Amino acid sequence: MGDLISFTCPDGTEAKGYLATATEPKGSVVVLQEWWGLNDQIKGVADRFAAAGYTALAPDLYEGRVTQDADEASHMMTGLDWVGASEQDTRGAVQYLKAKTGTKTAVMGFCMGGALTIIAGVKVPECDACVCFYGIPPKEAADPAKISVPFQAHFATKDDWCTPQAVEQLRKDMAGVKSPVDIHEYDGEHGFFNQTREVFNRNAADVSWERTISFLNKVL
Repeated sequence: MGDLISFTCPDGTEAKGYLATATEPKGSVVVLQEWWGLNDQIKGVADRFAAAGYTALAPDLYEGRVTQDADEASHMMTGLDWVGASEQDTRGAVQYLKAKTGTKTAVMGFCMGGALTIIAGVKVPECDACVCFYGIPPKEAADPAKISVPFQAHFATKDDWCTPQAVEQLRKDMAGVKSPVDIHEYDGEHGFFNQTREVFNRNAADVSWERTISFLNKVL
């Protein structure tokens, strides 16, 4: 189990997050939440990373707000300061982990957090790698073609937000990226990794997790 901590953002403000510490970290990971907030499921992902040897920090992007209602989650996501979430909270979390562990640091996230992961890959200079689960930001927020760190992504074939067409466009956008790009698709629905939801797909979740850890073992 981890701890709730405070860390400093680049602009000097304080942010909070859930820190799960590995005993002898071989790397570190910033875990970015889905639109539900920093709930027990996301904290559990951070705990899994710590057990796998990666100290993990999940920033609380909603400042304590958590919901299970899709309409409320949509409202909170719409109201999120995306620039602040990426350039302050996420970057501050990366800087905190690099200072704490002395290791390379990846950014990863799910849904909303997946979109923020791609933004971090473009706009957070301290980020060493990205793992995106079913999230793609608008190009005006971040152009995936500008990612210069190793990138892995996991998408569902039955996703009405990150559609197969959107994933194909992402592949095209990243065709010229010189750093490693590794994009996977799974026979499932949006949110397949979240074991608390009805769309949970154990096979897709297990395979994507194994690929994520293997990827981090190589690039961090």
